[in-house]
Amino acid sequence: MGNSLSCCLSPNACPKSGRRRGSAEPDCESEVYKAAAGNAVAVAPAAATVEPAELDFAGGEGHHLQHISDREMPEDLALEPNPSDHPRASTIFPSKSQTDVREKRRSNHFNHVSPGQLTKKYSSCSTIFLDDSTVSQPNLRTTVKCMTLAIYYHIKNRDADRSLDIFDERLHPLTREKIPEEYFEHDPEHKFIYRFVHTLSSAAQLTADGAVVTLVYLERLLTYAEIDICPTNWKRIVLGAILLASKFWDDRAVWNVDDCQILKDVTVEDMNEMERHFLELLQFNINVPFSVYAKYYFDLRSLADDNNLNVLVTPLSKERAQNLEAISRLCDDKYKDVCRAAMRRSFSADNFIAIRRSNAILS
Repeated sequence: MGNSLSCCLSPNACPKSGRRRGSAEPDCESEVYKAAAGNAVAVAPAAATVEPAELDFAGGEGHHLQHISDREMPEDLALEPNPSDHPRASTIFPSKSQTDVREKRRSNHFNHVSPGQLTKKYSSCSTIFLDDSTVSQPNLRTTVKCMTLAIYYHIKNRDADRSLDIFDERLHPLTREKIPEEYFEHDPEHKFIYRFVHTLSSAAQLTADGAVVTLVYLERLLTYAEIDICPTNWKRIVLGAILLASKFWDDRAVWNVDDCQILKDVTVEDMNEMERHFLELLQFNINVPFSVYAKYYFDLRSLADDNNLNVLVTPLSKERAQNLEAISRLCDDKYKDVCRAAMRRSFSADNFIAIRRSNAILS
């Protein structure tokens, strides 16, 4: 299999096809032909080497098997991995924010602006400062603030103004009050986005990890639908992402009519239609692997650190250290049980192929 130099693959390589047999040509009755016919592995002698120019596979109808190197790569593997689906693909919002962060630092350096009083606390040998946010139990207020900051950078540093009618607030307004056209020409501020998301998350009973998944759905929509989030559509896109995250990730019985009590000028039919289009644009892919969730969580923490967001930290107490140790021991026991169940019976010796475990860093 895969032997493209066998004489049985080409009619021109056989004497029966009218080609004159020479001393350098393999005989169809030779050992090479018999080995190939018997589905065995054989190597032709050096003297029987056929020049590449002499090979003609066009005449072998129905006999030529396509080589594995000539096959086209599957479409899903040929494309670049989607950051909202693949854990190793870089998320989008950090690249959107790095431009502003570098400009801010450069401006402060050139203008000799003092950073002021240092509010960030650092751990020492005697004291360890920790916040109350972990990857399994994030802080709701801090996570929502970081998520809205990522949306802010998406809007501010967008590539274009591509949009769809179902998300256009000019065609599907969220309020009956007439909004001036100048409103859609300016990017919203971060505090305005935070206020809007905080109101919706309270109505939809969105949890902190659901806020992270909201950002995953948002970036997945922008990638799948090839659109941009801009002043004309950001409210409806965020609204659709929060609805999906609260229903599917948090598994809460949230009805669209509950959100209509907050957005009183929006009808239930409009909410249902927007949610249906949102799912269709996502190709009904609402699955978020935990590896992707963890990637977005830590990128949001890095975003908060780059933008000097105030995160409340407290010294590590003895009681909390004991609780963290108990949780870590419980997780370690579960991991060992999974590793024992996954070990194959084909291992010839115990610990011959050791499974390396690294200590977890709790933040």
